[in-house]
Amino acid sequence: MAAQISTDLGRVHIVGIGGAGMSGIARIMVAQGIQVSGSDAKDSRRLQALHAIGVKTHVGHDAALIGGIDTLVYSTAIPADNPERMAAAASGIRVLTRADALAFVMRGSRTVAVSGAHGKTTTTSMLTVALQHCGADPSFAIGSELNESGSNAHLGSGDIFVVEADESDGTFLKLGPTAAIVTNVEADHLNYWGNFEAIEQAFVDFALQVRTRSGFIVVCIDDAGGARLVAQARAMGVDVRTYGESTDADYRLTGAALVDRGWHFNVECCGKVIGQIQLQVPGRHNALNATAAFVTAVGLGFDPHSVQVGLGGFSGTRRRFDFKGEVGGVRVFDDYAHHPTEIAATLTAARDVAGAGRLIVAFQAHHYYRTAMYLAEFGAALGLADDVVVLEVFAPGETPIPGVSGLAMAAQVPLGSAHVVFEPSWSAVAGQLADRARPGDVVMTLGAGDIGLIALEILDILRERG
Repeated sequence: MAAQISTDLGRVHIVGIGGAGMSGIARIMVAQGIQVSGSDAKDSRRLQALHAIGVKTHVGHDAALIGGIDTLVYSTAIPADNPERMAAAASGIRVLTRADALAFVMRGSRTVAVSGAHGKTTTTSMLTVALQHCGADPSFAIGSELNESGSNAHLGSGDIFVVEADESDGTFLKLGPTAAIVTNVEADHLNYWGNFEAIEQAFVDFALQVRTRSGFIVVCIDDAGGARLVAQARAMGVDVRTYGESTDADYRLTGAALVDRGWHFNVECCGKVIGQIQLQVPGRHNALNATAAFVTAVGLGFDPHSVQVGLGGFSGTRRRFDFKGEVGGVRVFDDYAHHPTEIAATLTAARDVAGAGRLIVAFQAHHYYRTAMYLAEFGAALGLADDVVVLEVFAPGETPIPGVSGLAMAAQVPLGSAHVVFEPSWSAVAGQLADRARPGDVVMTLGAGDIGLIALEILDILRERG
């Protein structure tokens, strides 16, 4: 087993342990025999699950919680004035960022890192499930829970560690992968990077890490940013393997057709079909994600037929086109989409699922800077729905930007006034959606915050109305 049990970090306390990335690190550390505690601002399903495996979890932040610990781990979401961070610094306790902690638990493994502006979670999940079907037992750390296992992290017995490599805070530059995927390169997280040029350079640096380890990187050539990365990386001697629907792709997705809720398609290389994949999950973008996973798994030496069967068994992850239930012919889904590109892809897939029904959507933007940058693009993407309810921007602790709001976004949606509304009251959103829904319709909640909770409220209202 690559990841050896170690107590090098001593007792570890994780600030913000309920987050997707931090909870996964906690799970891996516990499996490695490390004593872990952690705190978060509010209780959650993840905190309860960690408590069940022996993690001492605390709701709220308090300097007293670091008593007796040897290492404190925090993410960029935790401010410098957090009492636990401040107490650790004052006490001389070792402090690690999330990226450093992730690199620590992955040491000694063959790392396969999945990055990109969109599609990381699903692609990482698809690759993990495919490798499991091939008989491997990879370790993994993913930004959401797999439907198959209900977990977002696992310490496997094999030497491969599959990780969702987050570019939002530079984490992906500390992982040293031997194989990697880049789904796309777009301008996002500019609160960290400052400008798009810095993001593009970071992805070049990410590709160069693969060259250092004599590995390979799989990049979507359909994406403009990905195509630029391919040209730069190849010029620097990186082993780049491209995928996409473009005729320029090394591994080309062809013959895509919607079958039930999923997509059937071929993967061709040098004009020859090397894989035939039938997905259970909707969305043409997910056919591309599955192609990336297929190319990577085959590149790692796994049998193409076993890989395609494994991908066919993938049933999804939490908060990625997550089916919450159906009442009276109204189907309710939740999705993490929080960028215009993601919203457009998700709603295009939802349109396929809705068929003759209508598509009714609620969206809550995340961060003022992202809303300001893409206000018109958000409106255009949401315009793919039939009815839209826009919430106020979710940006805790941020200074508002004048003119940037949910109301301003609603004004950008190209639908008639009867079909788009700004709803500032959280408690009224579920009713707004339920009022608009009819048998055969699809209702979706979209956003990076807690908006998924509204999906369950919609179902409750529909049940009450009978």
